[in-house]
Amino acid sequence: MSAVRTEQVFCLPDLGEGLAEAEIVQWRVAVGDLVEVDQVVVEVETAKAVVDVPCPYAGRVVALHGEPGQSRPVGQPLISVEPPTGAAEPAAHTTYRQEEQAGSGNVLIGYGTGHGAGTRRRRRARLAVVGDPAPEPDGRPAPAPARALAPASVAAVPAAPVAAADVASPLGGPPLVISPIVRRLAREHGLDLAALRGSGPGGMVRRADVENALAVAAAPQPSPTAAPADVAAAAQDIVIPLTGIRRAIAEKLSRSRREIPEVTIWVDVDATALLETRAAINTARPDRPVSVLALLARICLRGLGRFPQLNAHVDTAGERIVQSAGVHLGIATQTDRGLLVPVIRDAQRLDAGELAERLRETTTAARAGRLTPDRLTGGTFTLNNYGVFGVDGSTPIINHPEAALLGIGRIVAKPWVVDDQLAVRRVAQLSLTFDHRVCDGGVAGGFLRYIADRVEQPALLIAEL
Repeated sequence: MSAVRTEQVFCLPDLGEGLAEAEIVQWRVAVGDLVEVDQVVVEVETAKAVVDVPCPYAGRVVALHGEPGQSRPVGQPLISVEPPTGAAEPAAHTTYRQEEQAGSGNVLIGYGTGHGAGTRRRRRARLAVVGDPAPEPDGRPAPAPARALAPASVAAVPAAPVAAADVASPLGGPPLVISPIVRRLAREHGLDLAALRGSGPGGMVRRADVENALAVAAAPQPSPTAAPADVAAAAQDIVIPLTGIRRAIAEKLSRSRREIPEVTIWVDVDATALLETRAAINTARPDRPVSVLALLARICLRGLGRFPQLNAHVDTAGERIVQSAGVHLGIATQTDRGLLVPVIRDAQRLDAGELAERLRETTTAARAGRLTPDRLTGGTFTLNNYGVFGVDGSTPIINHPEAALLGIGRIVAKPWVVDDQLAVRRVAQLSLTFDHRVCDGGVAGGFLRYIADRVEQPALLIAEL
């Protein structure tokens, strides 16, 4: 009778947001490792984010289904675990899916699998050293015997056992050669042994040294023009697959450019007063500092209340324009995996201090890859601080399906006319890219001018309270 297979197969769970697959970034465990319930076993990348996936089973890993870089469909096997010795055996070849109540419960990406994480144990890779003793049955290393380390130069070249007198040579004497074959080979080819650098112990010339010297002498010398050609021939194209987040970014930007008739308008603004206002706020409330981006976000939120046409999207299937009740503010964030736009929901309810705090938390989590997919979708308006790259202006692509995006360039000292007098002021460029289907130039220009006026005169916001 054949033995009953008892491993439990954990399948890639439903990741939400209509995601049908995920790419394996790296395994956190290996075959043979012991895992606990809710232990993170793999890091995967979806079209929305990079997430850690915990396993609802405890036991020994017997199979990993997929290699780093491979995509796995939702519902397909991800990892197989054999229950620990003495545990109650499940039905043969149990397969876990998200809707089943197995192991610790339903897997919730980013939130564990239903129980506290408990104590995590992860086997660390151990560097093997030649001569290390084998581990004891309980896993502890056996006592290491005393041994000396040989110099790298000697250990790297195994030498034939020769007496010390065979290789000794007085200073300035003849080259160290033991083998008659080596002497004859050099003599037949007219090779001066004294000119060779021996690779043997004590500098002894070996047969391989003579043969290498003969091969170099026989090789044709490249012409000066051949060297660049060889370098060019050795160059290889770098191929970067469009997968995961990078593929999603490419598809979204391409769709935005295909579907949205976008227009960009811009204006230079004197941001001196805005910087002074920020400094005053941070002096009065040092425990809740605000950034320039947070103040600009607060101004934009007020402006979208006046110009709701820009807080909208076009429903092409329904042939209608939908203006959103709340402002779900997207913040363009550069990360190691590409440009992400995490969303702050109902941002219109937050004051400047709350916005600053949410901005810091959101962008930090995005760069660390800790955001769940729902926090990367559903935006209605995007703010882009491309000034951090040291540029003045930009004509960005709208974050589909939104209708508008406001950007700010770097703030630099420039000559500026104030009360008919030339002065040095802190100047920045604001740009607004908008979907011409949702509004005309009058609305877009009115919104941008509203933002610019309040950047230059922040006191206007107080007058509107």
